[in-house]
Amino acid sequence: MDVLGSHTVFGISPNVEMHLVWKDVEPFMGIPPWPTRATTRFADCPDLDVIMVGAIPHETVDDPEVRDFFTRKAEMASAVITVCGGAFLAGACGLLEGRRATTNFQMLDALRQVGAEPVGGGEVVIDGKFVSAGPVTGSFEAAFAVVERLRGPEVAKMIELTIEYDPHPPHGVGTPEKAGPEMSAQSVAQYEPMMRPLIEIAAKAYGEMRAA
Repeated sequence: MDVLGSHTVFGISPNVEMHLVWKDVEPFMGIPPWPTRATTRFADCPDLDVIMVGAIPHETVDDPEVRDFFTRKAEMASAVITVCGGAFLAGACGLLEGRRATTNFQMLDALRQVGAEPVGGGEVVIDGKFVSAGPVTGSFEAAFAVVERLRGPEVAKMIELTIEYDPHPPHGVGTPEKAGPEMSAQSVAQYEPMMRPLIEIAAKAYGEMRAA
């Protein structure tokens, strides 16, 4: 889901060639579960102007091949977008060290474990070429920020109108501040078993990278 927002925004942008990249092009399940497949293998991926990563399983962050690929492409890119748990891949690679960044509120403070300065509040955070956002809707908004930077505000405005991006949350509880402490605590507890391994593995990889 985190990839689809950015994919939509960039897909409508003029003169854009997009790649969904993985080691192979076999089908797999996204997060949350939805069937998808890559279009481009690591080995065939060209240099990228923009690289984006969304929610990611901890096993992927634990893979040195993935970290090496992401680091190489991110270093050459004009913009690096992380949405949701994607920030922990960038962090594991050492790319967020000393930078302001954001992610899901449930694991925001854990960004310190990969050298980043956590920024809450639900807004897109821009630090140099690194653009980070929270989940799902953040994918759209981070992409809008990058399109505006690379193509100008008029292009970004036209895309916003084209997809009629004007969210109307039905319950008004889409941030921990709006949801309140009780519901927010329930959400943290619900997702902690999934997020803890991601944080631990990213922190371990970051530590090993710094020690090397």
